[in-house]
Amino acid sequence: MNRRSLRENTFKLLYQSEFYNETDLPEQYDSFFKETNCSASDREYIENRVAKVREMTPEIDEKINKVAIDWKTTRMNKVDLAIIRLAIYEIEADEDVPTKVAVNEAVELAKTYSDEKSGKFVNGILAKFC
Repeated sequence: MNRRSLRENTFKLLYQSEFYNETDLPEQYDSFFKETNCSASDREYIENRVAKVREMTPEIDEKINKVAIDWKTTRMNKVDLAIIRLAIYEIEADEDVPTKVAVNEAVELAKTYSDEKSGKFVNGILAKFC
């Protein structure tokens, strides 16, 4: 799987994980990966990234809430929020992903998976982290 596909599947699993409690996640992950037909190494990569983002979520959300004028993470569209969380993780914790790439890819994900205004919204939030 290329990096874009890995990121896209990481986003999808991160988004999906928002709707289940911790004990249900292994079963949900198995179901997700049956549909994606990805390799064992791709699955490991995606699961590790999702785990790291989920671990950092309280810290990431605090940072988002500080810069998001008139918005709080509790009010944000869940798709946009998952995209922003992943991008902030990449910007702040993944040395392999340049900041511009993280932002650009996040905007593209928002344009694909959210509404027509989401690309600008995601870009506006992430611009404050650059």
